[in-house]
Amino acid sequence: MILKLFEKNKAILKGHFILSSGNHSDTYLQCALVLKEPKIAEYLGREIVKKLNFKVDKVISPALGGIIIGYEVARALNKPFIFTERKNTIMMLRRGFKIGKGERYLIVEDVITTGKSSLEVKEIVEKNGGIVVGFAAIVDRSNGKHLLPLEPVTLLKVNVNIYNPSECPLCKKGIPAVKPGSRNNE
Repeated sequence: MILKLFEKNKAILKGHFILSSGNHSDTYLQCALVLKEPKIAEYLGREIVKKLNFKVDKVISPALGGIIIGYEVARALNKPFIFTERKNTIMMLRRGFKIGKGERYLIVEDVITTGKSSLEVKEIVEKNGGIVVGFAAIVDRSNGKHLLPLEPVTLLKVNVNIYNPSECPLCKKGIPAVKPGSRNNE
């Protein structure tokens, strides 16, 4: 069902992509094309919540990709939602958001490849006295190689080719790479 939503919304792109991790891939999942529909975003949030088996006090997401799905998960849980964002490449809390000491946080992203953004959010939560109880995403495209300390709750696992830039066969063929994610200017 989830894969069909991506296909129907033309959200599985083929080409040569630079991922936010810096790695390259021949496949890109553009969750924004799926999340643009409020009913689909709501549905995906509810589906993630159905798979949770732990108590959550708040939901937190990294901007930009995690904001919509993080909000929908928080809404389905009836819990507060906050997000982190980058300023000069540094992930931080802004906009008056606070981490409550001892509060239990679920970190939600749209897509997990390496999990580096979620790890940055985890560091912020823990530095401010919060407890990270889990990770979640719509899509896991890590091929089992994410860096997260806990297995994320996901709705779709997609095995895609992910290349180190120095070993990328698409680069070697001279195929131009594009960076479609939310960190285009970094």
